[in-house]
Amino acid sequence: MKILFTTALFFLTLFTIAQTTFSGKVTDAKRLPIEGVNVAIKDSYDGTVTDKNGNYKFETTDTGSLKIEFTKVGYTTIIITQMANGQTLNNDVILKLNRTDDNVIIITAGSFEAGDKKRGATLTALDVLTTGGANADISSALKTLPGTQQVGESEGLFVRGGTASETKVFIDGTPVTNFFYSGTPDVAARGRFFPTIFKGTQFNTGGYSALYGQALSSALILESVDMPDKSEANLGVSILSLGGGFQQLAKNKRASFGINYGFTNVALAFAIAPQKFNFNPVPTFHTLETNFRFKIGKSGFLKYYSAFNASRIGQGRPSLDSIGLNSNFNIKNIYNYHNLSYKQNLVHRWKINIGSSVAYNNDIIGSTITNANKNILNATLPSYLKGQIFNLNSKNYYANLKLVLEKKFESFNTVRFGAEYNYSNEKIFFTNNVGASFNEPVTENLTSIFGEGDIYINDNMALKIGGRVEHSNLLQKLNAAPRVSLAYKFIDKSQLSFSYGIFYQNPERRLLPAVSNISFMQSTQYVLQYTKGGKGRTFRAEAFYKLYNNLVKTGINNFGQSKAINNNGTGNASGLEFFFRDTKTIKNFDYWVSYSYLNAKRNFLNYPTTVQPTFAARHNGSLVMKRFLTSIMTGFNLSYTASEGRPYYNPNKPASAFLTDRTKAFHTIGFSTNWLPKLPFKNTFAVVVLSVNNVLGFNQTFGYNYSSVPFNGQYRAAAVTPPSKRFYFLGVFLNFGTDNRQDVINNNL
Repeated sequence: MKILFTTALFFLTLFTIAQTTFSGKVTDAKRLPIEGVNVAIKDSYDGTVTDKNGNYKFETTDTGSLKIEFTKVGYTTIIITQMANGQTLNNDVILKLNRTDDNVIIITAGSFEAGDKKRGATLTALDVLTTGGANADISSALKTLPGTQQVGESEGLFVRGGTASETKVFIDGTPVTNFFYSGTPDVAARGRFFPTIFKGTQFNTGGYSALYGQALSSALILESVDMPDKSEANLGVSILSLGGGFQQLAKNKRASFGINYGFTNVALAFAIAPQKFNFNPVPTFHTLETNFRFKIGKSGFLKYYSAFNASRIGQGRPSLDSIGLNSNFNIKNIYNYHNLSYKQNLVHRWKINIGSSVAYNNDIIGSTITNANKNILNATLPSYLKGQIFNLNSKNYYANLKLVLEKKFESFNTVRFGAEYNYSNEKIFFTNNVGASFNEPVTENLTSIFGEGDIYINDNMALKIGGRVEHSNLLQKLNAAPRVSLAYKFIDKSQLSFSYGIFYQNPERRLLPAVSNISFMQSTQYVLQYTKGGKGRTFRAEAFYKLYNNLVKTGINNFGQSKAINNNGTGNASGLEFFFRDTKTIKNFDYWVSYSYLNAKRNFLNYPTTVQPTFAARHNGSLVMKRFLTSIMTGFNLSYTASEGRPYYNPNKPASAFLTDRTKAFHTIGFSTNWLPKLPFKNTFAVVVLSVNNVLGFNQTFGYNYSSVPFNGQYRAAAVTPPSKRFYFLGVFLNFGTDNRQDVINNNL
């Protein structure tokens, strides 16, 4: 008994002597307490959790060199080393937010992003496919977002008072020319690229990165998909088209190859929805796409994508310049695009991105005059009608090479810099029936250097600062464009961002060669944005101001063409925008609401004064709703878009009334439904799609065309309207090798 008592007393004495107490306080960078931090000896059970005041205290019998670990989700883990020999140790610790988590500050002033959930995804490929009335066209879906205009008579994205040419598209970092199909007058052409080939979409309505240039208003940045999960094949049949293809994944899953072909002929669709124009031949398209992807080493990735398009369209309409005659427009187009990109992680947190692209576009255009019997007329026509008979052959070659180096530092500060080279060779051959004939080659070599840095000032504030310098061999001019953005994140994770930048762009090719020496066009943009998101909801409010300088003014050359004569044009645009999206309040129901107010003024091209331009409506709004019913595996999608009337030119008014006439307000409702039938075949997936544009048949007027000569003192007018009041689409799309039905449900199809 004495031995037991002595032994117990020995261990009790040893425990009392060797017991060490750890205490202290854990705070953030603002010295505010952090509750719920796990504080423990590494590889031990001894530890505790901080209280609401950030305090902690615990004891241990371990001795020697101990590692005390402080951990909490959303914060960077801290480990301190202490010598423990029975004393009391006090350590106050500061934890920093982990910027690899959702707490990171993202500078997004002027930017809508998709494909990155941490950045508040706005539109994904499925969003594009299931937006009612968009007909799987990227630009049509983007028109439901604030900042865009409902211009239906011309292709392109008209953003914040800018023309369509002021919005540039980039795929995997390099610019894309002729992103839209070549079309006919007063009919907007759709984009050439199908949305499912892209995994990320960043739509910058203002204030975009210094890594991109040559866009006065906006940048649409698309990132192509990476390696597929498995081999698969697809087949699609619709009232418009027939197509199919496959993706083959290597057994080691380090390489893949794919090819897709599509044929489109709209004769059946036009029979269902009669057109106001005489399309002869009806629009016909051939599309061939190929891709391959390779993983190189541990982190290298090489991607190649190509697209070949061939199309033909003929359009006839009554001539405004002569009763009983028809004006006919025919266009053949050949387009070829190749994109090769490579990215690789290097040592010491360096990364390299190399991108290159080449493209060729050939438009062969013919214009004729025919009588009621469809006979082509020439000799008996007056000279002003003979001038409308012409042939034009446009051949354009483009190439781009871009290098970006990136270095990440501690606290996720990052610097990027690089260089870019753009080459273009554009040739136009033109002849008409009154003796005009010209050959206009224009070659440009544009070189650029750029750099920017992401600087995290503290846990709540981040700064992006950069610049871009470009030299144009065509203009023999150099520009320098500074850009800076600042973002602050509030305690509720909402964010306020501000951006400032100067942007330059060459004059449009159709206005070149210029009559005299000209320079870059310029815009200066200021953007203030507030965003709040979380739990399936996103709210965004944005105010902006744009100042235009050195816009091109035009005059008429000896061939009657409108060409650039100087850079005396000016303009400005300001506005407010709101966007709200909710995917969680109602199960399997997704909706978003957007509204834009725009005050735009311009004096450019042949404008005699500063006025609201023809492509800018002051008020625009959209409501998009999507509901998926799992009981019947069907999604229903509805969109409503409205905008105030836009200005148009009326030559029957005096010069003092330039662009004072307005079209009536624009309204449209688009509907689509998507059914996912259960198929008896393993790993097979099908979607049946029905879509209708302008369901209620609203009368839409985008402007007016006028005769080239007056009749009885007045110019004859014809309203510019859609080719048909409604357009219908019905198709079945099959995928073999992967059953993606659950993925579609999870993404709220």
